[in-house]
Amino acid sequence: MTTQFTALQQQRRTIYALGKSVNQSNAEIVDLIESAVKLAPSAFNNQTTRAVILFNQYHDQLWDMTADRLKSEVPTEAAYQKTVEKLNSFKAGYGTILYFTDTSIVKQNEVDFPLYAANFADWAEQAQGNAQYSVWTSLAENKLGASLQHYNPLIDDQVAKTFDIPANWKLRAQMPFGSIEAEAGDKEFMADADRFKIFE
Repeated sequence: MTTQFTALQQQRRTIYALGKSVNQSNAEIVDLIESAVKLAPSAFNNQTTRAVILFNQYHDQLWDMTADRLKSEVPTEAAYQKTVEKLNSFKAGYGTILYFTDTSIVKQNEVDFPLYAANFADWAEQAQGNAQYSVWTSLAENKLGASLQHYNPLIDDQVAKTFDIPANWKLRAQMPFGSIEAEAGDKEFMADADRFKIFE
């Protein structure tokens, strides 16, 4: 069996060679991202995922800020230059989505549903995965490339200050996106026997 969704799953890949040659308007991209996040499932429908969408100088500012922050973390100048090259590949894209978890909802759920209190942080991470995958696949469907990055928590303070992020929002990932300037390589899969168990 093959489905349209399966075809979209195959189309969604990690794209590092990003550009700014997109055909959609900012408003169309925002609508696509907002719809994908809103429709992504979350435990108890608690809707803990938040997103900040950066275009233009705000997108550039994020990756410049990240480069500045990493300078003190990378051990050698040669290694730092490689890091900057990687960050510049994200900056070459059209925009970036910052994903956050609203920790106030997680904490309130822990109080309201004590039987499941130990699970709500994990469920918020699952909601993040659902939202990120939904957005990523929606971007791919519209011929936009993206990758998922995790420079948190190193950049958390700078991001919060620069983009006026509420204190209860915890940064979980960054998704640079843009035109696809080079396709992804072949994807390798582990053996099905090591991944699945089937009982009939």
